[in-house]
Amino acid sequence: MEVFPKSPSEMVGGLRYFGRMLDKIRIHAGGDLHSDYHANLGHRKAADGTMCNFLRIDYEQLRQHVLAGGSDEEILEWCYQNGRRLNEGDILVWNNFSSKFGWNDFATPTLERRKKELGISDRADIQTMGDLFDYEEGRRK
Repeated sequence: MEVFPKSPSEMVGGLRYFGRMLDKIRIHAGGDLHSDYHANLGHRKAADGTMCNFLRIDYEQLRQHVLAGGSDEEILEWCYQNGRRLNEGDILVWNNFSSKFGWNDFATPTLERRKKELGISDRADIQTMGDLFDYEEGRRK
């Protein structure tokens, strides 16, 4: 059975993507995360690593904390206590960045490659990595 993480659009504490990253950690630990996701878990140039860098959190420490338990909101608070607390401006910047991840930036080649591999290069409506994730995971037709 395929288990997918939350959509990158879902928010925790007003923050996009954070819940998805935590879901991937939990699903991977349970052995149910599709192997396509493994290479980018915590990778510094992928969304997980970019999010951790923004929060000033080490991915491995975060992973260990997630596996110890707690709600997404509790884990976000742990990040704020052990990294940096985001203010409204920071959250606005992150949410705008993450909503466009893959659109005319360093992730664009990956987005275009994956679209080609999936046979959807002609899909102009899939412009970001979030759009692609939602398509691949069945939330977008």
